[in-house]
Amino acid sequence: MRLAVVTAGLRRPSSTRLLADRLTEATVAALGTATVEVIEVRDHAHDLVNHMVSGYPSDTLAPAIDAVAGAAGLIAVTPTVSASYSALFKAFFDVLEQDALRGTPVLAAATGGTARHSLVLDHAVRPLFAYLHAEVVPTTVFASPEDWGGAVAPSRLADRVTRAAEELATRMTRRGDPPPRDPYAPVPFDTLLPGA
Repeated sequence: MRLAVVTAGLRRPSSTRLLADRLTEATVAALGTATVEVIEVRDHAHDLVNHMVSGYPSDTLAPAIDAVAGAAGLIAVTPTVSASYSALFKAFFDVLEQDALRGTPVLAAATGGTARHSLVLDHAVRPLFAYLHAEVVPTTVFASPEDWGGAVAPSRLADRVTRAAEELATRMTRRGDPPPRDPYAPVPFDTLLPGA
């Protein structure tokens, strides 16, 4: 079972990556075993811009795109920027082929400076994946600074992480790994024209 993790944190260390790691650990525990591919979008920033301009992925970006398109499930975590997902997060999903995520179960998560930004998951992230024909699990996970400290908040975050991971694992098991994409499959002529 292949699990792709896309994390769009801008700094190192990053609370976005920390949340992605917790979600990954919980999902793998729920699955029993999985092959995990983590994509740090920050590492592909220049390649994403070049791909948007040229229409072709670089040798380092192509494997990341293939890992996401070929996964049985996806964990996608973005920082909240201007009350939405980050531009870098969106850029990664903009370069995927149109049906790359069709039917893929997705665990959507976000981090932000205040709990007031938690609606980003419902008003921005969930619609993005609905447009891409992915299946977002019912439980999304938002973490603000208070979720990482204090006496009660970390256990609430852990509960949400566990519930979301179990939902993703159930859907991944049901779906299984998609068949590998044939790089030599013929491309319909009408799909080639828009990029010309």
